[in-house]
Amino acid sequence: MSVTRVVVVGADAAGMSAAHQALRTARRTGRELAITVLDRGRHTSYSACGIPYWMAGDVDGGDDLVARTAAQHREAGIDLRLGTEVVAADLEGRTVTTAGGESLPYDELVVATGAPAIVPDWALRPDGTPHPMVGPVKTLDDGAAWLQRLEEAGDGAHVVVVGAGYIGVEVTEAALRRGLGVTLLTRGRGLALLEEDMSERVAIGLCDAGAEVVLGVEVTGLQLDGDRVCGVTWEGGSREADLVVLAIGVRPATGFLAGSGIELTEDGALRPDAHGRVADHVWAAGDCCEVRRRLDDRWVFRPLGTHANKHGRALGDSLAGGDLAFPGVVDTSITRFAAEGVHLEIARTGLGHDEAVAAGHDPVTLVTEGSTASGYMPEADPIALWVMADRRTRRLLGVQVVGGRGAGKRIDAAAAVLWHDGTVDDLAWMDLAYAPPFATAWDVLQVAARRVAERL
Repeated sequence: MSVTRVVVVGADAAGMSAAHQALRTARRTGRELAITVLDRGRHTSYSACGIPYWMAGDVDGGDDLVARTAAQHREAGIDLRLGTEVVAADLEGRTVTTAGGESLPYDELVVATGAPAIVPDWALRPDGTPHPMVGPVKTLDDGAAWLQRLEEAGDGAHVVVVGAGYIGVEVTEAALRRGLGVTLLTRGRGLALLEEDMSERVAIGLCDAGAEVVLGVEVTGLQLDGDRVCGVTWEGGSREADLVVLAIGVRPATGFLAGSGIELTEDGALRPDAHGRVADHVWAAGDCCEVRRRLDDRWVFRPLGTHANKHGRALGDSLAGGDLAFPGVVDTSITRFAAEGVHLEIARTGLGHDEAVAAGHDPVTLVTEGSTASGYMPEADPIALWVMADRRTRRLLGVQVVGGRGAGKRIDAAAAVLWHDGTVDDLAWMDLAYAPPFATAWDVLQVAARRVAERL
């Protein structure tokens, strides 16, 4: 039996999910695979999402964020090579070239290179090296560096967080819980994936916890005292800073495919089919890819571990002769901000208002306020829900949640309705669990859906 040589570029969620699933499926289908995984980093299969909680002290160490070690991957029969960067791919000759000049042949190539954090030029020294107290929060090495920086900065230090997406909000929590001053800067609204009313509630919560939130500014430079960072600047303003966290987004790591003939989006992402194929003998999954949003059949860039693991599994199965497919997303995400007596759970699923209009819908929206539990229970916290449905078809289009303890995971019920193209009436009448510590008799999510239904 001939052996199929598989080279996987990228050793985190998507790449290792693909590799292990390919081996499992190959055993079932009677195929023989030789899988080599290459990654330029030092770590594999870790939770980047957990790094802010490591910084806050909720996680004891970086090893706790590792789902499967390099040794465990190798024990499973995978030739894992860390510290090995791929710089070019020859699709016709079916080889990849490493930074060390090695050429590796393949029969099937899997691109799972992820999306490193964006580090703007203003955050670097003239020679291109990073300033010692400035950096992103993306890798385990970043997490270790931030723990050291926070320790060196000491009590009374001030942190400027540039970018108010999920990572920016989570790092703001971590810094406040460590007793540091925090300024959160963003060029637009905070958590721009939320509607304005909902993102404003988050901004108010951050301010109530002691953070300074500055909206509508784009940082353009650092203030320096010699080589020491002492602030950031933007047009018409500045803020003092001992530490600067970069949380302005990520970019697909697909530069090594330049000139290969593989089609990339304007932002450098790949668009694999549901099985992970992008070309003959070339597959891709994870944060280097866009995903298809089922609600409007649009491609969106949503670098999330949930998508990476699922798409990687489907890819690995298909590569080895199976037929698993990744069926797309409904754009569900969640985070938390908890510091200085403020607890907010923040979640969304589905389309935003402008996206619904662009997709041809006639959206009706409403914000409903309520309680996460029966009002007489100590667990009861405030919650606000934004619900959107189509006026003509009554189809549920989107739900967003900002509230206290127990608020966030309500988004999953809404996501399930969206997944099955359900209506706002379906959500209003679903059989959801009730007991006073968890919900009101009519759960606030269903009350919100019912009120929208009444306006259609």
